Amino acid sequence: MTEGFSAEERAAVKARAQELKNAGRGKDKDEAALLAAIAEMGEPDRALAERVHAIVTAAAPELAPKTWYGQPAYARPGKGGKVVCFFRSGLKDKERYSSLGFTAEANLDEDGFWPTSYAVTELSEDAEAALFQLVKRAVS
Repeated sequence: MTEGFSAEERAAVKARAQELKNAGRGKDKDEAALLAAIAEMGEPDRALAERVHAIVTAAAPELAPKTWYGQPAYARPGKGGKVVCFFRSGLKDKERYSSLGFTAEANLDEDGFWPTSYAVTELSEDAEAALFQLVKRAVS
């Protein structure tokens, strides 16, 4: 029998409730919240999240940085913009790796089989190039 949500899951739910309460506060505040969430991460997740942020914003400057369940995410612009991709800190989630995920809003559908999430422990040059192309495709 399970005992309910873990402390990490409860924190994520509370963070999401706060995000919904603050919806529509403006792009600058949303990006500041994302940067604050990254700054709170322990290493090596902070460095990974900073690199992911740089790649996503370069590949798809039209996406709006924000937090989603207290973690970095990138959404289509406009009120109620839907998240396209997100980064989850493995340290924060008490997992052995961080992850980079894509939601159903991402245009990655291909031949009935496509990625929705990747484990991330480091970003090589090849991985950075692949991420850049995935994000470009996701917003196409």
